[in-house]
Amino acid sequence: MRVLLVKPYNLSDHIQPSLGLGYLATAIKDKSEVSILDCIKENLKINQLAKIIQKYKPDVVGFQCYTFDLNSVKNSLSIIKGVNKMIVTVVGGPHPSALPMQTMKYFGNDLDFAFKGESEKSLSLFIEFLNGKKINFRDIPGFVWREKDSIKENECYFEVNIDSLGMPSWELIHPENYPESQHGAFYKNFPIAPIMLTRGCPYQCTFCAGKLISGTKLRKRSVSSVIDEMNLLYSNYGIREFHIVDDNFTFDTNYAKTFLRRLIDKNLDISLATPNGIRLDTLDKELLTLMKQSGLYLISLGIESGSDDVLRSMKKSLNVKKIKESISFIRSFGFDIAGFFILGFPGETKENILSTIRLSLELDLVRANYFTYLPFPGTESYNRLMENNELHQVDWDRFYFMNAAYTPKGLTREELKGLQRLAFFKFYFRPKILWKNIIGIKSLRHFKYLLKRFFRWVIVS
Repeated sequence: MRVLLVKPYNLSDHIQPSLGLGYLATAIKDKSEVSILDCIKENLKINQLAKIIQKYKPDVVGFQCYTFDLNSVKNSLSIIKGVNKMIVTVVGGPHPSALPMQTMKYFGNDLDFAFKGESEKSLSLFIEFLNGKKINFRDIPGFVWREKDSIKENECYFEVNIDSLGMPSWELIHPENYPESQHGAFYKNFPIAPIMLTRGCPYQCTFCAGKLISGTKLRKRSVSSVIDEMNLLYSNYGIREFHIVDDNFTFDTNYAKTFLRRLIDKNLDISLATPNGIRLDTLDKELLTLMKQSGLYLISLGIESGSDDVLRSMKKSLNVKKIKESISFIRSFGFDIAGFFILGFPGETKENILSTIRLSLELDLVRANYFTYLPFPGTESYNRLMENNELHQVDWDRFYFMNAAYTPKGLTREELKGLQRLAFFKFYFRPKILWKNIIGIKSLRHFKYLLKRFFRWVIVS
């Protein structure tokens, strides 16, 4: 059985290894010949896919599918079936996890099956079925399939012992070959690899779809397994910077401290960053001290808004006063801080957005990213908009953080994009911030990626 796992081409600025596909490959490589294809990294457009399929000759093709991948994956599935109708096509990831039945209907007969939630166990069982083992579809967790004229789906399964999943198949990913266009845009050392220590998110932020993929219960890898993976990446692939991409790395502070102490004892010549962000309300003096000693230099924070009313609507469990105090506390340990902000959240006014921009300029940040709100399917804010019949405005073809796919009542897309541009220019064109980021550019190629990102986010979109 030949399996090709695909990260489809899209307009993402983040060219980084897919941990999800890496874990799936590990789950099935003892029962299939598996390959991973990152179309973003390889710059493979849809019109090149037929040649790729003819080269790999897969029996199964599986796509990672975010909402902004819908049209790309739909066209890709059609091309694959055009090459060989016998190829089994599957999709998984955030969008099918949120809307499994709608996903099957949208892709039509070019899609054979879908998976929702974590799928290591599910895909393994499915491959065993294709290899001839008698397995009932109803026994495959998170599985979605057609049965006569209806679509069936099973409940998700979230593995408690995530050590049992092993580590991503780095030998199929080759992280050392990825360019200087990682999640955080800037870096201290290179090459870079993402790692994940925990899965699951118990928080209830109304805009976030993370729990649809990994559930609400926090599950932790053993510290030994994480250290072993870092040793492998350091020794075999030359990785010198690690990006911790957990949703909640510091939620269990004792666990985070234990990991950091073990890492410090290893005395690896590395740097660390948390480009996905960590919670402000989980940090204390001891934890920040250990983070600094471990080589962690950049902390990203989901600040989101400069309005207490909007923060309450988001269920962030934060207020502006707490944000200001926490950032001053973190800066006192010498960390660089990057802040994430959401513009255009449902119910926001122009004055709310201007308050967010003003707050971002007051805070001691080295970088800020201003995302336009996206109504991710399955989130509380998405469901509320659906109930109020407010999603007719969404442009699904422009479902990117920089594109203002949704605008709240009282604002046009042009006005929201204008406010986003205003925020970027006001923040980055202050002499101190501009200079600090300029000296952070490591190479000509790095500069080209940053320039491309700037034009896509600020000028063109």
